[in-house]
Amino acid sequence: MKDLPLHVECYAGYQADERPRRFASPKPGARTFEVLEVLHQWYGIDDQCFKVRADDGGIYILRHILTADRWSLDSFRNPRTP
Repeated sequence: MKDLPLHVECYAGYQADERPRRFASPKPGARTFEVLEVLHQWYGIDDQCFKVRADDGGIYILRHILTADRWSLDSFRNPRTP
């Protein structure tokens, strides 16, 4: 599932793209997921990652590749499966 492209809308406070608010696949008609909570955030050399809980109860790792200004889905965990 690594590196699936995403369309992400962000909250922009004093910085641009401060944290994700909602995300969806760029495919037409794709479901949009609302971010309920940012659980963790960390930085790499050229990227910024967010572990979020979405409105479907799933846990997602969203990666913002800063140099390309591109978002991707790195992983997903369904809370209904162990």
